[in-house]
Formats: sequence, structure tokens, C-alpha cells
Amino acid sequence: MGDEIESSLLVIVIDTNPSQRIVREGSQILTQCLDSVIAFANSHLMMKCSNKLAIIACHNHASKFLYPPSSDDEIGEDGDVRNAQQIDGQYEVFTHVERTVRRNIQRLIAFGDQELPDIHENRITGAVNSLGGDSLLAGALAMALCYIHRIEKDIPPSTKVNSRILVVTASGDSASQYMNYMNVFFTAQKRNIVIDVCSLDQEPGLLQQGCDITGGLYLRIPQIQGLLQYLLWVFLSDPPIRKKLVLPPPVKVDYRAACFCHRELIDIGYVCSVCLSIFCKFSPICTTCHTVFKTPAPLPLKVKKKRIKLS
Repeated sequence: MGDEIESSLLVIVIDTNPSQRIVREGSQILTQCLDSVIAFANSHLMMKCSNKLAIIACHNHASKFLYPPSSDDEIGEDGDVRNAQQIDGQYEVFTHVERTVRRNIQRLIAFGDQELPDIHENRITGAVNSLGGDSLLAGALAMALCYIHRIEKDIPPSTKVNSRILVVTASGDSASQYMNYMNVFFTAQKRNIVIDVCSLDQEPGLLQQGCDITGGLYLRIPQIQGLLQYLLWVFLSDPPIRKKLVLPPPVKVDYRAACFCHRELIDIGYVCSVCLSIFCKFSPICTTCHTVFKTPAPLPLKVKKKRIKLS
């Protein structure tokens, strides 16, 4: 066991949905966040030569891998960079990560599935459009779990991988994805995969539940300008090392569930005894498993006893 190689696999899920408030108010916000995420990803690779990295962009119409690239001619099966060139003394892997992430995120935001011509790599301004819709965070987390499972399946027996997921988002709760979130959270808990969340704007209660279920950290940063500092301070270390560090205290988690009828978070509701679906109002038929329930009978009225007068 002394010859066992230990590595860390980090999958970063970055929310690029243009309907986020901070993205709508500032055209440069997405560029600043991406710069911080790339610097944080390179710091993770710099911690140990055996560390592995993956970055997924979550949009309102798709979720796609930004890194590693899907083309076999850009990166080999063993993870070595083939076509990366050193620039200004920068490590070749760092250059490859930065170029690949910027190119793929430009394609995703600006043209979706279409190919994007060569443009300047240092700016993403102009790519943010006015599209709406919820961020597909649950699907991106499911993609991250599948990627981790594939990597852990192919590693040699002498290697131990500590896998974790980091979500960087400014979106709020999406009750319509409640079941997808719960499936992802409990799957990650079963696989001992930690989910961390770095919130840039709102307080997503469902993601807070995921952090609490999987043993991860949740942090809402007060200023976007300090994103890189918070990422390096809180999320750079692996979960086994965090017990020895002074980190922000855990937040109070809102464990409200979303009803299956209106997709809204509720405090009190009705639960199907067969499939455990949650409804805000009583329904004689479960819309999920089509189980028929008996209509609750009205409560019996108490008959007042007549007082007998003694003569």
C-alpha cells in the first residue's frame, strides 16, 4: 500500500447562462469569471502532476465539455498535450487548458452547436445574448458523474483518485429540476463524490442541499472581483485536508421540497405512499404513478351532550 499513487480529479461546472442577473448587468462579468476559473484549474493541476481536470459549461440550451477536448488529435489517450506550444515561459498544459476552454465556450455561447471561426481568445464580449431559460445544472452534474465513473473505471489498481465536483453559478433555484438534482446528489453520496458550490449572486437552496448531502462546501462570495481568491482559499484543497484548515462556517440549509404539480418549493404538502411524489394540494390520482387514493372523509362532528336538569 505504500506504493499507491494518489491523485485528485476535479470537475468544474461553470454556469454560462446569459439570463443570470450579474451577466445581464455587466458584459465583462463572464470574462472575469472565466479568467478566475482557468487560473484556479491550472492551480489544481500544479498541485500534483497526477491531478486530473475536466470543465463543463452549463448553458440554457445545452451542457458541454470545455476541457478535455473531444478531438483525439489535440490530446492523447494518456493525457499528454500534442500540439500545445509554450508561450512566454508558460507551462504547455496551462496554455492548452486556456486555449481549449476559451475556444469551446465561445462556440457554445455564440453559436451553440455550430462551428465558430477563429477569433481573439482573450475576450468573450459580444457573445452574451438575450436568451432566457433555466440553467441546465442538473444535466451538467449528471455529465460530471458519468465522466468521473469512466475515469475511475479505467485507472490502474495502484492509483487512488479523490473525485469532486465544483459548481460556479449565479443562478437561483430551479424547482423543475428537483428530481434530477436529488438523483444526482444521492448518486454522488453513494459514490463518495463531494459536490462544492460557489455562488456568485443568489442563494440556491437545492445546491445547498447537495453540498450538505455529499459533505461539500457552499460559499456565496460577496464580490466578483475576489472570485479567484475565494476559489484558491476554500476549494483548492481536497476534502481530507479541509479538516485542518480554517474555512467559512457552514450555512443553514433549506430542506424544502418542490411539489410535482407546480414545481414550487413548499413547506407542507401531500406525499404519495407508493412513489413518494410530493404535491401541494390533495389529488385523488397520483400524476406520477397513477395510484388512486380514497378521498378523505370529513371529520365527524361531535354531538353535544344535553344536560339533564335535576328536579
